[in-house]
Amino acid sequence: MKMVKLPQQLCDVARLLLQCSSKRLLEEQVQSLTNYLWSRKRPVESYELQAHASQLEKKVRNKIESSRPDFQSPDQEHEVDQKIQQEVLTMLRKTTYHWQPLRYDEDQSLLYLASRLAGGYAALCRAFREIWKQVPDFSPYSLLDFGSGVGSVTWAARTAWGETIREYVCVDSSADMNLLAESLLRGGSESQEMCIPGVHFRQFLPVSPKVQFDLVVSAYSLNELPSRMDRVNTIQTLWRKTSGFLVLIENGTKEGHQLLMEARDAVLTAKDSVYHDSRPAYVFAPCPHQLPCPRLSQTMILPCCFSQAYEPLPFSWNSSVSWEKFSFLIMSRVPPAVENKWPRITQEVQRRARHVHCHLCCSDASLRHVVVTARKHGRDLYRCARTSEWGDRLPVIESSMEGETEVDSAASEEEEM
Repeated sequence: MKMVKLPQQLCDVARLLLQCSSKRLLEEQVQSLTNYLWSRKRPVESYELQAHASQLEKKVRNKIESSRPDFQSPDQEHEVDQKIQQEVLTMLRKTTYHWQPLRYDEDQSLLYLASRLAGGYAALCRAFREIWKQVPDFSPYSLLDFGSGVGSVTWAARTAWGETIREYVCVDSSADMNLLAESLLRGGSESQEMCIPGVHFRQFLPVSPKVQFDLVVSAYSLNELPSRMDRVNTIQTLWRKTSGFLVLIENGTKEGHQLLMEARDAVLTAKDSVYHDSRPAYVFAPCPHQLPCPRLSQTMILPCCFSQAYEPLPFSWNSSVSWEKFSFLIMSRVPPAVENKWPRITQEVQRRARHVHCHLCCSDASLRHVVVTARKHGRDLYRCARTSEWGDRLPVIESSMEGETEVDSAASEEEEM
């Protein structure tokens, strides 16, 4: 996808709502929220906090005891313990990420609309295209959107599959965010009908485990759950409700990638008697394999992420073209086709005179740096590689790549720099 543009109707309504709002949308506020969401990390688990505190206490105690006299009174011992405890607490505050739940009121929802509508829509269109291109016969009737926010999933799914989707269930805990998403669908006026019929807003997931949806989506929402247990339970609930594809999208950061790998493991290794659909889970995209992610076993862990060009909302501070860097994961109830094992290009393609550098994730879960030339690999593959982009699949049988170099992804990036 060369460039993603918001549907004109959505772009016009978003501009109207932002211009009519009482809140002044300053560039600094929008950029501040964007940066905060990008750098947001997972909550620290209690056992991690306890282990970190124990290490700090041992370090501080050794430092203090090495310089104090051999004999001390009980009062002095108590004073030392209090000093150690206070110093450990101070160091914990400085070195521990302080996760807090985000509360989206009316003003915050408008800021989110201004900062994340276009970028989130672009990432969703790119992920949905994976399904649309590889399974053209897939015609979803129902969609569940967990953490629906301003409704980007609904608009992107409508763009991808048109009127085939008749039921949209959008779940978001923020009532103000749901009202804003509904207002976008109504053209900014409560008296108008929603331009996409069949959309229903909820603040909680449907209770019955028997109710399934053809397409289930969670975009930029897993990081808003307060613990690993909550994330795993939510992912397993979403998978129970999936009859076709489960699409997960997060930031293209280490945190985002690791959140998706955590979700991947939760689905593939789940043993739950509650499941009413006994069909196994398969990794559909972006991985060309069902094995653990090779990125996580590298010396320097780098995220598996992709980039999509899009046209941002027409504000004075926005450029004409922006790039959304994201990680995504698509799980399927149906075994992937043979073509799904084609290696995936995981970095920018480096085009040089008479040769092309491609970094591939292969079906055997290996990362390879392949230098494609017309003489060695044939003119067709060379032309294909030269016109390919980051995130594309290279249509090649991997036996033809035997003998190519398997490299550490971090080392290869440093080499190119």
